[in-house]
Amino acid sequence: MPANLRELRDRKASVSTIKKLTRAMELIAASRIVKAQQRAQAAGPYARELTRAVSAVATFSNVDHPLTTEKPNPKRAAVLLITSDRGQAGAYSANVIREGERLHQLLREDEKEIVSFLSGRKGIAYYHFRQREVAESWSGDSDAPSFARAREIADALIESFLTPTEEGGVDEIHIVFTRFVSMLTQRPDVIRLLPLEVVEGEEAPAADDVLPLYEFEPSAEEVLDGLLPKYVASRIHYCMLQAAASELANRQRAMKSATDNAQDLIESLTRDLNQARQAQITQEISEIVGGASALADASAGSE
Repeated sequence: MPANLRELRDRKASVSTIKKLTRAMELIAASRIVKAQQRAQAAGPYARELTRAVSAVATFSNVDHPLTTEKPNPKRAAVLLITSDRGQAGAYSANVIREGERLHQLLREDEKEIVSFLSGRKGIAYYHFRQREVAESWSGDSDAPSFARAREIADALIESFLTPTEEGGVDEIHIVFTRFVSMLTQRPDVIRLLPLEVVEGEEAPAADDVLPLYEFEPSAEEVLDGLLPKYVASRIHYCMLQAAASELANRQRAMKSATDNAQDLIESLTRDLNQARQAQITQEISEIVGGASALADASAGSE
């Protein structure tokens, strides 16, 4: 077989294998995104009711809790960046990292020192490559985050927030994540986590929503001590679930695009292969005809 034909066949076989892999990854992402959406939706009612409870305590008790109190002249800000653990998700991680860089620029303009917390191997690799200091990092479950992991992150952030600034603590905490809007739209977003703002984002009560009346036992302050850490962990978990659904949606689109491109390349290689075969056959026929003519001429000359 001529080298050109063998090369075309090898390339076509290689691209066909890649197409099978990307198609399988597309189907896996499509099947998992349904569960990710269901988990994000299931977390909504709990987050809303917890928000109502925290809002009621904050509204009907005049308690200055450390997690809700603005610090004067904030100088240090923590940023939790939520990225993916794996690639093949298009520009998902790049977009949220870019949003994180924009937030960093805004914080630096306010003359605030930044303390970085990272979730996801892509963000960890980005910071490691640029030799940036990281306070803490977590990885391994970006596409299926657990509440236990969210609670672990919340405990670390709350501890940092409650630590005095002169001892290495922070004055405010922000989360950078990707909000899942629809299968076609996922938007990088930023929320301020601490000091706590209970009327923020989609989970806030409506303007005409009447808060229930609560009686606090043993005291409003102790109720807040129990509720606020759960509220922080709930918000972090909600952000992680939104990011997981966004990651899978981006991966499905990226793998579908890769599969379509592989199919286009296979069709192009098939046309090239057919043309090469046709050229080879034409050449062989020409050689046979030429050989036959030469034999005929030789026979005529000998006579």
